[in-house]
Parts: sequence; structure tokens; C-alpha cells
Amino acid sequence: MVLPKVRDARFVTIRRGGTLTDADHRLLALWAASCAEHVLGLFESAQPGDPRPPQAIEHARAWVRGEIKMMQARTVGGHAMGAARDLRGAARHAAYAAGQAGAVAHVAAHELGAAAYAIKAARVAAPEGESETAGRLECQWQRNQLPEAIRELVLDDQRLRNDICWSVFDCGSRTVHGLSWLAQRGSPGTY
Repeated sequence: MVLPKVRDARFVTIRRGGTLTDADHRLLALWAASCAEHVLGLFESAQPGDPRPPQAIEHARAWVRGEIKMMQARTVGGHAMGAARDLRGAARHAAYAAGQAGAVAHVAAHELGAAAYAIKAARVAAPEGESETAGRLECQWQRNQLPEAIRELVLDDQRLRNDICWSVFDCGSRTVHGLSWLAQRGSPGTY
């Protein structure tokens, strides 16, 4: 469960009675897609022939560009979550991250689902004893990707929903010393 029981009006578009602008909704979708893409390699290494999670990420971006309708992005996001169901570990969490990113077009609050599952994927993929460090590094990486226009909104959302998102957003301002395997990652989706 990554969505609150009561919807936060800040994540409901203005036309539906909330306060979220279309521009900020698109930024949330792009950020969620980046979070999911950053760990996508964990899925692809386990399921190289399954296109569903990468398609969900691309559909999130296509929705932002106005190339597809919301229902298309949402549907493909659901297919990515279907790809996760029979998996375990980091690959499962990475597929769920992609599915959540695809669902942001429909419900903006799925943005934290993409981020939370990506952090869980990084934690599970880490060598023994480095899970917490890997999670903090992934969380910090995600925060570094936040566009300024939505930064405070997302950080507040992380604070409010941290307990229902497995406490993965406890990366705060703690400094992670040394270089771990996760800090050395280069391009999105590589481990």
C-alpha cells in the first residue's frame, strides 16, 4: 500500500477539485519515470525479454509529451506490475517501480510508489551489509533529480507517507561516507 486512505488535494488536478497544475503533474510523472528507470536494469537482468516495465516508463514519458492518453499509460503501468507478480527480490521491486511510474498519469500520488519501489530494489540488490547505505544513496539520487517546481511537494509527501512506504525515505541529510557499489553507477538502469 503506497497510497494514503485520504487523497491529498495537492496531488489531485485542479480540474478534479484539487490544487495540482497540469505542469506539475507532468513533472511528477517525469520524476517517477526517472526513479523507475534508474533501477530498471535490475529487472532487465532477470527478465531480459520482457518489455512491460520499460514500456511503462516510456508510456509515462509519452503521456507527458501528449502523445498518448492517460488510460494508455495507466494500462501499460498495470502490465508492468503484472510482470512483477511472479518475481522476487530486486527485479520484482524494479518492475513495480515502473508500473507505479506508468500510473502517475492517472493518479499523481503514484509518484512516491515509483520512488519507494526503486529504493526497495536498490536495497535488495545491495551486497550483504550494504542495504541501508544503498537505500540512502538511491533516495539521495532521487532527491537530486527533483525539479525545483515540485521539490517541496515531493519532500513533504515523503515525510507524510514514509510510514506507509516502508520508511524508505529516511535518507535525510545523512552523509554516506566512502564509495559503495551503488554510488559508482553511471547511466540509468545500470548496476
